[in-house]
Amino acid sequence: MGRPTRPSGPFHVVTTRKRVKGREYVTHLLRRSYREQGKVKKQTVANLSHLPEETIELVRRSLRGEFFLAADEEFALERSLPAGHVDALLAAGRRLGLARLLDRSPSRERSLCLAMICQRVLRADSKLATARALGQSTLASELGVEGADQDDLYAAMDWLGERQERIEERLARRHLGDGALALYDLSSSYFEGRTCPLAELGYSRDGRRGTLQITYGLLCAPAGRPVAIEAFPGSTHDDATLPAQVEKLKERFGLAEVVVVSDRGMATKANLELLRETEGASWVTALKAPQVKKLVREGDLQLTLFDEQSLAEISSGAYPGERLVVCRNPLVAFERARKREDLLTATERGLSEIAERVKAGTLRGAAEIGLAVGPALKRYRVKKHFEVTISDASFSYSRKSEQIAAEAALDGIYVLRTSVSEAKLDAPDVVRSYKQLKWAERAFRTLKGPLEVRPIHHRLEQRVRAHLLLCMLAYYLEWHLREAWAELTFRDECPPAQSDPVAKAKRSGAATDKAHRKRTSNGESPHSFESLLAELGLRTCNTIRLRFSGATFDRLSEPTPLQDRAMQLIEQRVPKLAS
Repeated sequence: MGRPTRPSGPFHVVTTRKRVKGREYVTHLLRRSYREQGKVKKQTVANLSHLPEETIELVRRSLRGEFFLAADEEFALERSLPAGHVDALLAAGRRLGLARLLDRSPSRERSLCLAMICQRVLRADSKLATARALGQSTLASELGVEGADQDDLYAAMDWLGERQERIEERLARRHLGDGALALYDLSSSYFEGRTCPLAELGYSRDGRRGTLQITYGLLCAPAGRPVAIEAFPGSTHDDATLPAQVEKLKERFGLAEVVVVSDRGMATKANLELLRETEGASWVTALKAPQVKKLVREGDLQLTLFDEQSLAEISSGAYPGERLVVCRNPLVAFERARKREDLLTATERGLSEIAERVKAGTLRGAAEIGLAVGPALKRYRVKKHFEVTISDASFSYSRKSEQIAAEAALDGIYVLRTSVSEAKLDAPDVVRSYKQLKWAERAFRTLKGPLEVRPIHHRLEQRVRAHLLLCMLAYYLEWHLREAWAELTFRDECPPAQSDPVAKAKRSGAATDKAHRKRTSNGESPHSFESLLAELGLRTCNTIRLRFSGATFDRLSEPTPLQDRAMQLIEQRVPKLAS
């Protein structure tokens, strides 16, 4: 008689749970199913209950057909690239329609420009360094521009420059409507080299006297979204740039009505006459100090107006058809008085040293004494407030007390002028509109700071213009990210409405508490924009190679709660815009 046939059939793990007197007993059995004489039967092959849970799970999954390899023997980590910050920038760019903003049709040039915009936010650098940096994160592979060199980037810049007008027109359609405020301000940056026709000697706002400059004007929508940027020769005066912006707003952007908000340097007689003659154009600007003094001298501005209020509207025959809104900020008045006194005291200290030398006989002769006194008076720029008497053997000085008192009476006072009717903008709203210029000033600080618009090295005029446009678009992307990430940074998430437009703006209680405790509402440590990007960059894309086959695959590391929240905020708070 032969041996009985051994049952054959699939194996599986069966887990049973039994509770006895409040205690749970768990049994894991390795069983086999087979059919005998038409009936399904089960055979217990082994009791696995004594094995570790992870081993039991491994057996269970292996019996289901999954294939496992020893990680230390079969997998090799081939490369690890920063990816989280790239994902954040590209996610924000997709919501903003940044690619279609540049051009409606996909192309390698469009992808290269997107890469340069994102890389400028990550780390601004020369085109050679940018070409290298693209491969040091996942940015090049995400946009399909691997292997691009600096010549490719320069060619893409030329492509971008040809589309500047269309890009600006699309931005204007998004963020400027009829009757909207258009913020305009001007700055300059120094140029390295001698060959660009835009580079000329002019006033340096970077404190680099004697260097060639390139001047550029920035148009922003309310709250500071950049819309257009234009380059001018470095010797161009501020007021000479405004007519081009008015034409741009009216002709290219097709705005029937627009209110141009600019600082007092633009408000020349010729520019305001141009705005008067342009249908649908009006302005908000400010008077210069000599004009304010003239209003006081002629009696149009009574300083007693501010005994009980900080804002008043007046009229003057010198400004027909215009409204004058006079403001006095006591905090600014106090600061100017303090600074003036410090400068006067420092100047007196220098003059007293010269007087001691004259008295001791070590400094003689009116010419020699004058040579010493001149620099001491000019050093702190308060020469106008001193009366000096010089002879061959004596030197004396005194303050012009009446002149100082007259100037002090105007401390903290500024006068806004506008052609907008009261029905459209009442006096407090005129002040609020003018104060929005701070957003344009903030844009320049960011352009010159993290985005490194300066120094400008490009030799060709069209590349200088493309460089400025590239920096502006990087700021456009960064502006929206800063707004979206307010919760994670020191930024005020919900700035309170200011009932008094003249008073210093106040942060919300939540923002003050966040700055004081160095904790967000979720108990996390708040970041700066730059440190948050760096934190996102710690999430990596890892290329893993299978040793037995040589095949590779990419795997993103798991996000931290902070990285996950940053991506959620982009989806929730970056507006989805169509070009």
